[in-house]
Amino acid sequence: MSESTETTVERTPNTLTAAEIAEILPHRYPFALVDRITDYESGKWAKGIKCVTMNEPFFQGHFPGQPVMPGVLILEALAQTGAVALLSLPEYKGKIALFGGVKNARFKQQVTPGDVLELSCEVVEMKGPVGIGKAKATVNGKLACRAELVFAVAE
Repeated sequence: MSESTETTVERTPNTLTAAEIAEILPHRYPFALVDRITDYESGKWAKGIKCVTMNEPFFQGHFPGQPVMPGVLILEALAQTGAVALLSLPEYKGKIALFGGVKNARFKQQVTPGDVLELSCEVVEMKGPVGIGKAKATVNGKLACRAELVFAVAE
């Protein structure tokens, strides 16, 4: 009986630091909502994280004594994650991605200080500069939000 050896080639994740994200996206504090890209494939998809802390400015008013990350900011974090996938393409360097709409958004659990929001967005359709991304955000593997994001790449 002979032994066979399988060689598995593991793909090394493409990661981006906050400083590298800032070279791709125009967003700055307090609206830069992705702390790190944990992996991405230009033009196709991106995964990232947002470390949610009590120091977030939106917690001052949403809600005093019971801080919850606003759903619209979770959607924005997802959009920024998807924008990294698109704007990392050479032909889109220096451009911006604008919201065109949100479809089928669902919020399944609250996001609170101390949570690590895991973000993913896959570009599923492109027609010229307009496209759709399927996005989801999780905390500890549990779904917090999912949505389809409509976007347009602009100058």
